[in-house]
Amino acid sequence: MGLDRRRFTGLLATLVGGSALPLGRLTGESRPPLDPCALPAAVLGLTPMTTGIVPISADERRARMDKARRLMVEQKLGAILLEPGTTMDYFTGMQWSLSERPFVAVLPAKGELAFICPGFEEARARERIQFSTDVRVWQEDENPCRLLAGILKDRGVTTGQVGVEERLRFFIMDGVRKEAPGVQLVSAEGVTAGCRMFKSAAELALMQRATDITMAAFRTSFSLLREGMTQYDLQEIQQEAQTRLGGSDVWALVGFGAASAFPHGSVQPQQMREGDIVLLDSGCALEGYQSDITKTTVFGRPTARQSEIWNLERRAQDAAFATAQVGATCGSVDAAARKVITDAGFGPGYTVPGLPHRTGHGIGMDGHEWTNFVKGNTTRIQPGMCFSDEPMIAIYGEFGIRLEDCLYITEQGPKFFSPQSEGIEQPF
Repeated sequence: MGLDRRRFTGLLATLVGGSALPLGRLTGESRPPLDPCALPAAVLGLTPMTTGIVPISADERRARMDKARRLMVEQKLGAILLEPGTTMDYFTGMQWSLSERPFVAVLPAKGELAFICPGFEEARARERIQFSTDVRVWQEDENPCRLLAGILKDRGVTTGQVGVEERLRFFIMDGVRKEAPGVQLVSAEGVTAGCRMFKSAAELALMQRATDITMAAFRTSFSLLREGMTQYDLQEIQQEAQTRLGGSDVWALVGFGAASAFPHGSVQPQQMREGDIVLLDSGCALEGYQSDITKTTVFGRPTARQSEIWNLERRAQDAAFATAQVGATCGSVDAAARKVITDAGFGPGYTVPGLPHRTGHGIGMDGHEWTNFVKGNTTRIQPGMCFSDEPMIAIYGEFGIRLEDCLYITEQGPKFFSPQSEGIEQPF
């Protein structure tokens, strides 16, 4: 159930319903670092799966900016403003940390890309900026938003609309509004989402390799399930396995038994016992592109009840996949999965026992991004879009089953990045 944790901890993907934090931070507990000497041999023997990966090229980033400019013209935007984060990285390849000192990119509909930067950071910024020589610096006693207004003026944008990307902070937006009163600041989502929702072959290849890494880690982790292990033991094994396989920004959420019904984990301490449901939700990044997979199995022999609910969940995941065809609405995918579950007597709606959340989310450079398989979403599915497919059946006090595999849309329909589980005793 993918978590958006790329580069700036604690920020939510504001337009897509937010994201969760790693299990230790969800529970408020501090965990000691994993002792490498305590790692199982199966983890110690893992080696990177990164041979042959191809980062996003400068030419592809230029093409992205060209598309953004076309969309700006169509949407009557004179420019868009970007702060550090995935969207700035997506267009410019520039990675920079957020702080109280504004570092902002201005991508105009016409004219050169430009940046503002704290004066003492200029040399470091110029080392990293690839697509512009227009870097305007401000000193500690100066107003950086005045520089942003100056860039807009120099690009001929003194009136009309300027787009603000989703994560640009209010104090910067407010400052630009005061320094450039002739422009109207509006959402840039039509440009940012209009580009980022549609993945190129290079992006899909990186997402596929990140998925392969996470799947290899799953196989290792599930081979090491043992009586008495805690949720933290499995979490740490999965994270370490992904790291050794070449993933970055690794994460894992774990639920045993009754705790598996909590979509993002429980604060209760857990030790695995015979017959427990085991839910592991995990992912990593590769060159900034995310994986997100949930596998649910049982430690020992499943009961008839566990098998019944697992099979129902799989039918719901299949229904979502079958509906995710080019031209279908995103809302119809949620409806198809939810109908399978409600027809079996769960729900209705988001009522638990049942499916308490949307059926899926967009994924790419962020674990959660545009757009969602959720009720009421009339967005039409198009080639290049990527989603998680993860209906869940949560039965508090008993257990939960979630099967999550991400998919991408081709001209012929949806394709999974990861293979679906075959059965409750066959997660792979």
